[in-house]
Amino acid sequence: MDWILLVAMVALLGFMFWSSRKRAAKMKAEQEAKARAMLPGVKVLLQGGLYGVLVSYDGEDLSKAATVELAPGVAVEVHSQAILRVVDDEDVTEDEFIEAEADQAEYEGDVANGVISSVSDDRAAEAAEKVADKPADSGDAKPHA
Repeated sequence: MDWILLVAMVALLGFMFWSSRKRAAKMKAEQEAKARAMLPGVKVLLQGGLYGVLVSYDGEDLSKAATVELAPGVAVEVHSQAILRVVDDEDVTEDEFIEAEADQAEYEGDVANGVISSVSDDRAAEAAEKVADKPADSGDAKPHA
């Protein structure tokens, strides 16, 4: 009876060791595949739900920050492990792609013509227009504290 219990314990420990090694090997293979797919220029999904284009990524040293461009001229540094996955073009429908392509072409045309240079410039221009449209004070107004 003692031998049966001992054999069962050894078999259980062997199974636990084998399954944990198999799981670790699978996770390592997934991480290596992710690192191979992380090339500059691919579209990625970040943990916060933001989509961007990968600018730089070091698959060997994950302690280094990765650079992701969220919009033209807007690049942010994120922890390398904050990148969830590479986004396939198949995730976007054809209509969404055509609409985004048209918006991108319009934006790039405006930037090239000097109409705008970024979203923040658009907001600054709107604020300047509001200030310009505001009537001048007649001098009778009380000073603001």
